[in-house]
Amino acid sequence: MPLKRLTQLGVPIGIVAIVVMLVVPLPAMVLDVLIALNITGALLVLMVAMFVKRPLDFAAFPAVVLVMTLFRLALNVSATRLVLLDGYAGKVIDTFGHFVVGGSLVVGMIVFVILLVIQFVVITNGAGRVAEVGARFTLDAMPGKQMAIDADLNSGLITEDQARQRRADVHAEADFYGAMDGASKFVKGDAIAAIIITLVNLIGGFAIGVAQLGMPMGEAIQTYSLLSIGDGLVSQIPALLLSVATGLIVTRNTGDDDMGSDILRQIGGNRMPLRIAGFAAFSLCLIPGLPKIPFLLAGGLMLLASTRVPVEEEPQTPEQREAEALPSPDSPERLAAEIQVDALGLELSPDIIDLVDPSVGGDLLDRVKALRRKVASDIGIVVPPVRTRDNIELPARTYAITLFGIEVARGEAPPGSVMAIGDLLGNLPGHPTVEPVFGLEAKWIPSELRAQAELSGATVVDRASVITTHLSEVVTQHAARLLGREDVRLLTDVVKRTHPVVIEELTPAQLSLGEVQRVLQSLLDEQVSVRDLVRIFEALSLRAAVSKDLDGLVEAARQALGPAIVAPYLQSGDVHVISLDPQLEHRMLESMRSTEQGAVLAMDPELGQRVLMQLTALGREAEEADQRPVLVCAPQIRAALRRMVRPTLDRLPVLSYTELTGSGQVRSAGVVTGDLSLTTAGG
Repeated sequence: MPLKRLTQLGVPIGIVAIVVMLVVPLPAMVLDVLIALNITGALLVLMVAMFVKRPLDFAAFPAVVLVMTLFRLALNVSATRLVLLDGYAGKVIDTFGHFVVGGSLVVGMIVFVILLVIQFVVITNGAGRVAEVGARFTLDAMPGKQMAIDADLNSGLITEDQARQRRADVHAEADFYGAMDGASKFVKGDAIAAIIITLVNLIGGFAIGVAQLGMPMGEAIQTYSLLSIGDGLVSQIPALLLSVATGLIVTRNTGDDDMGSDILRQIGGNRMPLRIAGFAAFSLCLIPGLPKIPFLLAGGLMLLASTRVPVEEEPQTPEQREAEALPSPDSPERLAAEIQVDALGLELSPDIIDLVDPSVGGDLLDRVKALRRKVASDIGIVVPPVRTRDNIELPARTYAITLFGIEVARGEAPPGSVMAIGDLLGNLPGHPTVEPVFGLEAKWIPSELRAQAELSGATVVDRASVITTHLSEVVTQHAARLLGREDVRLLTDVVKRTHPVVIEELTPAQLSLGEVQRVLQSLLDEQVSVRDLVRIFEALSLRAAVSKDLDGLVEAARQALGPAIVAPYLQSGDVHVISLDPQLEHRMLESMRSTEQGAVLAMDPELGQRVLMQLTALGREAEEADQRPVLVCAPQIRAALRRMVRPTLDRLPVLSYTELTGSGQVRSAGVVTGDLSLTTAGG
């Protein structure tokens, strides 16, 4: 049988065997073996409890306590059966009854009672109380630990995987201490059961010996008392070991070493206490009548140990430690750290800090974290951590979004308000505003009027959603700037794990990381997702073998992503296009000029102005018809035409004919001719 299968079946089979032992009689020889196994197992559990570095390293301990307790009780039942039936329960119990206690009934009783007092009154009660308090404190501390993990994740101090592991550790710790609180009850119940079983053996054995076996009363008392006490001692020794292990586990703090190393290091880590203890032992020798040699030996050992302790340095204040940890103010490292700016930041005025305070229901940090995941899945880049901080210089109820330390957007989020978006808001009290992403008319209304606004047909959005949506729009618009060289390296490494040949052919053989970065930035600049990096890199590899011109590389990547580029503009399977008159398109092709920033259209300014006017009018007509039009042209002029229309019509996508292939039904939304008349789809 494979080892893994054996480990899976070992414990269940053992538990079933323990239950069988409660019913089926065992021979004395088998009972001896099981008693030896019980004592050895309890000793093993104690050693494991001492050598773990933290309680969670022995997370199975509560279950081990239950199994070991059940095993010991089964042995008690089997031993009781043999004692009462045969007056003999094996060599182990017989030896404990005669040799360990010297064959004396009184000595055996005293030793047994002492063990019970130690286990039941001292160790078990103490461990149970510690487990109960530990479980309560661990549960109370869970929300704070979760908040700390979320704060570290949002600030970029830990990764998503590290945060997931920390959350699992927090839940595991709570479950462990809760289970230990219950396991301590098993240990206490085992001690009570030992007293009852011993009394049953004493009374029942005496009655059977006298009534059934015809033994004299003295002989019956001597025989069954020694057997009962031997059985009790054999049970109490492993029970005591398990109780000690329970106390060690619940009182164990997380450390870097095992318990023995931690204790010796902490007790013997200071020279002065050892010296004081040594001289105190010497001073006890002055008391008349006390033996001198034991105290001289103890004091000598303490003084000898103190000489092995290194001289302790004067403790530093927190300010001194912080000053030493940081480089000097004039060092290059300190100056470099101070001049670094955050890639993406969110600043809040002091009166809206409640948005990030979980104690009052603020969940903005969680939403920003979810936003990073959403952006990664939508456009294919890893957004840097958003540094959220307060800014007393901001006006009241205001937030600001910064990019590389420069403010790029600003909005309002009044406390106690929600944003209502709609046309019928005149009857609602509040502060008129404009929705920051789409420019829709809106109004900040009191939160209490949310239901009323929804009944009037308005769309109601809470403050955190407004800020998150605004932040998402800013990230999407500036995704190209947020994509750094290190991010490109990370993306290529991810692709290399699954498609190594694609990366090996592309970089650095054909294109450098900088050239790949420029292509990806150009795609992101036009709101094109770069999630499908495999097809992008394959297209770049083919194009780079012919030319490394940036516009050509971008067009090759866009052609590979054609259906994905058109997909956002499909409406019921149709794409509405604004096309160019063939003569106008030919004039544009002739007017193309190459510059350092790429190809541009050197057209007559008057003609260019008429083209923009017609595009604006056609786009407005399409939007009024609830359409989302795109401008299509030949792939040779697409990049140049995009540069021409972007300053005026930034939201108008410019696609090439090749990108429309296989992208649904194409419907015309108008044709741009370049003259003063407009040719629309219907005319």
